[in-house]
Amino acid sequence: MPPKPAEKKPSSTAGKAPASSAGKAPSEAAKKTSKAPAKSGEKKKATKVRKETYSTYIYRVLKQVHPDTGISNKAMAILNSFVQDIFERIATEASKLASYNKKSTISSREIQTAVRLILPGELSKHAISEGTKSVTKFSSSK
Repeated sequence: MPPKPAEKKPSSTAGKAPASSAGKAPSEAAKKTSKAPAKSGEKKKATKVRKETYSTYIYRVLKQVHPDTGISNKAMAILNSFVQDIFERIATEASKLASYNKKSTISSREIQTAVRLILPGELSKHAISEGTKSVTKFSSSK
């Protein structure tokens, strides 16, 4: 397999919260912010390419667990890659499970089964209990 191209580092720094643009859900397509067309004689502003990461969420969880601990850019990039990889594996497996059962929707059942298949032993049990707790909390808040 050919090596992957180098990724840009997230905008977070040790001890600081990441930039607000980094906290968008990765499932959204990367978009360019477009400005209104410039009037004649004015310079056009450069469009900013958005890089979507999990860094904001990783940082929030870190602060819940260890409020006085920071994280380096390199560590954040590694954690971001890890979360993206696990997300992709679970989504792929859930998609396969849905298609095997001739369904076009991925439900919490497919996600739970995919987690059981992908994560080993005790880790899958903890993940399933946390997921069930989250779904219950979400359902009761409606």
